[in-house]
Amino acid sequence: MEPITHLMTGACLARAGFNRKAAYATVAMTLAAEAPDLDTLWAIGGPVPAFQHHRGWTHTFFGLPFEAAVLVGAFWLFHRWRSRKAMVKPTIAPVRWGWLYGLILIALLSHLLLDWTNNYGLRPFFPFNPRWYSGSFVFIFEPVLFLVLLVSLVAPSLFGLIGSEIGVHRPPFRGRGWAIFGLLAMVALWAFRFVEHGKAVQLAQTNDYNGPNVIRAAADPYPINPFRWQTVVETPTFYQVSTADTLSGTMSSGSEANTVYKPPTTLATLRAKQSWLGEVYLDWSQWPVVTDIGADQDGVSTVTFQDLRFVYDSPPLSGRTIPLSGSAYVNADRRVVRMEFAGRVQH
Repeated sequence: MEPITHLMTGACLARAGFNRKAAYATVAMTLAAEAPDLDTLWAIGGPVPAFQHHRGWTHTFFGLPFEAAVLVGAFWLFHRWRSRKAMVKPTIAPVRWGWLYGLILIALLSHLLLDWTNNYGLRPFFPFNPRWYSGSFVFIFEPVLFLVLLVSLVAPSLFGLIGSEIGVHRPPFRGRGWAIFGLLAMVALWAFRFVEHGKAVQLAQTNDYNGPNVIRAAADPYPINPFRWQTVVETPTFYQVSTADTLSGTMSSGSEANTVYKPPTTLATLRAKQSWLGEVYLDWSQWPVVTDIGADQDGVSTVTFQDLRFVYDSPPLSGRTIPLSGSAYVNADRRVVRMEFAGRVQH
């Protein structure tokens, strides 16, 4: 999920009652809910290492205890610095470092859960199990979920302002009911979308593709509309990208359907797959299409890497090149002379 949804989820978890258990719980859980995305710092090394390490060990069950320890240590140092200052007000909740560690772990786990719901996926059991898992039933930015969490966090403050105008006493911990409502609404949205996702996959599997057998099928979400899904089907000779409407139980046809024939394997594609970019991409991609575009006047062949899960036209992606696609350039000596990912050159 995008960062703001993660942060708001952590804040709702804290306000649901955990902020009464230990000091600093609200800020700690809010920050911890987004902390695994610190792996974006790998972008300093270029687009390929950024892609290679995105949702890496910081998004694993193995890494979370260490991340929680680092965060608790940071708050412990802050508390020591704060305690040395004169006239410091005591915290409302008790200082309990064991409790804080457990609460941070919960917030970190929420990050993994939210990331699993979209179609990029993650490897929670790495390094023991390198498999990628993805629920593929919530778009990476879901406006409905965003609005629900935002209302859950803002509403207590708005009602608090009204209460202060009429002299109502403000409790030390506010917004518990709203936070619980936001979290329950999130689970309800997930459950509804999960069911519709299953229907979309079933529609894709049973649709007639003019004869060929369906090897496998997948469905990927659109934002807002829980009844509209992109479907991808593999047959022996081609991939079919379509749109499923689970409300009417129909599949798209015409301009909304796209047939992608499996490209032939060439010497250039074989070499590109062995490159740094190729190995990382094929390790992650669940629906890869590796295509030899051809050689230029200098004999350099362009090999593109695309994942069919991300070819559909959704508002945040409209008018852009296919997200999470890359290219490797192979010269006449079968050497990879250049790599690009997401429009950036790897130097």
